[in-house]
Amino acid sequence: MASVEECRAALAKLVAQFDEIDEQDRAKHVVERTLSCRVSDLDVTFYGRLHHGGLDPFLEQPSPDGRSADVKLTILSDDLVALVAGELDLARALLGGRVKVDASFGDLLRLRRLL
Repeated sequence: MASVEECRAALAKLVAQFDEIDEQDRAKHVVERTLSCRVSDLDVTFYGRLHHGGLDPFLEQPSPDGRSADVKLTILSDDLVALVAGELDLARALLGGRVKVDASFGDLLRLRRLL
């Protein structure tokens, strides 16, 4: 089981990877969304925001407006670290039930293109 610090580091790496995506691709596929990533085995949830300018750093506190996240992911700590490291394929993880996503179908397609 990965630690909370390792999960934080993985999410920071995800933010950095997102910044490397070509601006035209981001403009084509990104719609502003709030995100939550619940790491179920650590019982911790990280919150972030996706927008045309990039992906904001994830924090352990929800949005101050109290709204529920538009895209909700649930994942085990080891799977989060493996996914960000490129050792776990998102599509296979979704189909295998290792990652659960609560989002609209359109949001799922956009995320798949960006990750």
